[in-house]
Amino acid sequence: MIPAEPTDPSAPAPAGTSVIVPADPARPRKLSEEFALILREFEVETVTLREVLGLLQGRGYVLLLMLLSLPFCTPIPLPGLSTPLGLIIAIIGLRLALGAKPWLPARLLDTRLPPETFKKVFAVTRKLVLGFERLLRPRLAWVTASPWRRQVHAISIVICALYLLLPLPIPFSNVIPAWAILLVAGGLLERDGLFILLGHVSTLLATVFFGALAFFGVGVFEEAWRWLTT
Repeated sequence: MIPAEPTDPSAPAPAGTSVIVPADPARPRKLSEEFALILREFEVETVTLREVLGLLQGRGYVLLLMLLSLPFCTPIPLPGLSTPLGLIIAIIGLRLALGAKPWLPARLLDTRLPPETFKKVFAVTRKLVLGFERLLRPRLAWVTASPWRRQVHAISIVICALYLLLPLPIPFSNVIPAWAILLVAGGLLERDGLFILLGHVSTLLATVFFGALAFFGVGVFEEAWRWLTT
């Protein structure tokens, strides 16, 4: 791949030219610019997780958590993708919870993300990303005041990633844990304690949901959904 310095993240990339280039550490890109560059790369060719991390630089793994949770926040189906994406989120979250350097096996790093699916996801979530960009800011400093607290927050990411791994045919069953991951990851990225606390509330709601699912069974939820939609 031939690196080329992008001038406008919203402009189409020339055919055969990669836009996966590292950001200038002295001038970090905005969140929406990071995702716009990845979207441009999908217009050129399929992208690996390794290339995405190269683009995102030092913020890579936390931003990658947000990127991989976005598909679950939309009604777009993810045939064959929910399990591998959930596994990647779980591995990164577990490393963060243990206070270890984020890491992924080479096989997962070289996984190619399907361009059509992610182009649709970004089209749907563009306003969401812009909203996050406007709302995220450092606040409630005590929530992220020490490394061990940030490790505790990552436990919610692991729990919700395990929920995403469950192959359940329940409509919107992935939405609540995906939002929890998105909120906690965004809060860790910008040291926003309010977002982190909201993420923990979403984790609690997801746990209640899946607990009720285990208690009452899948059939009850399927019948309830059928009743609501008819």
